[in-house]
Amino acid sequence: MHLPAAIPSPSQSVWNLGPLPLRAYALAILAGIVAALWITQRRMAERGGPAERVVDIAFWAVPFGIVGGRVYHVVSSPQAYFGEGGDPWRALAIWEGGLGIWGAIALGAVGAWIGCRRHNVRFASFADVVAPGLLVAQAIGRLGNWFNQELFGGPTQLPWGLEIDAAHLPPGFDEGTLFHPTFLYEMVWCLAGAALLVWLDRRFRLGNGQVFWLYVLIYVTGRGWIEMVRIDPATIVAGLRLNVWTSLLVGALALVAFLLAARRHPGREASVLVRPEGPEEVEEASSSGDGTGGDNAATGGPAQ
Repeated sequence: MHLPAAIPSPSQSVWNLGPLPLRAYALAILAGIVAALWITQRRMAERGGPAERVVDIAFWAVPFGIVGGRVYHVVSSPQAYFGEGGDPWRALAIWEGGLGIWGAIALGAVGAWIGCRRHNVRFASFADVVAPGLLVAQAIGRLGNWFNQELFGGPTQLPWGLEIDAAHLPPGFDEGTLFHPTFLYEMVWCLAGAALLVWLDRRFRLGNGQVFWLYVLIYVTGRGWIEMVRIDPATIVAGLRLNVWTSLLVGALALVAFLLAARRHPGREASVLVRPEGPEEVEEASSSGDGTGGDNAATGGPAQ
């Protein structure tokens, strides 16, 4: 089997349609969001929930996630914006790249919680439903880093080494040097993790947030070693990149949360809705509103 000598980097990451620039990074993020929504809707339907509410919840979760991801990136890599020669206004230039997954998940979860509250969906159930889609979205989003020729690893002689144009070479490296394609490593890891999550969920009927916490554990395990390969500038704490420490901390918290969820609620919830909807509830509402109480009032109504 013949292996290619290297993985070429795209020669272009922006296409101008008149005054409108189309950026590969933004397109990759959007494609990831669309894929995650489609997967989540299918999983919601499989669990007997209303698939149409996924978009309603995403209306809150996606903007919160984008803002959270950008804030984390700026705070964890402040030199380009607030350091010597930095430009603070570039902190708003999200189209140039730079979204931290930790901030995106944290603030995106806040948005999802608001959306779930407004649309009668159990937050833990929604987190389980969306988890595999998040990994797929992250995998697709890494294509944006490939187009931008950024966030690659150290030099390598492996057949899948990544070519980097002279304009994007880090200082001290000669033209023709090949680098570890960490975007590809993370893509493969995330897609494999998504498949594993779906299998585990179907095999063991996980619930109460267990799938989500497994998602976190799978992702941080891969992200930890991939961070060790990368050579882009990063905040160093006690000899390790900040994202490595974040992976260790978040992974430990996720493990504890998964064990607690498994201990308290080993099975899947009966419904993804806080208050299951059905003909009984409609009948009860009609009876209680006519002043007579009806049969449901006499018998105590359906169990809630």
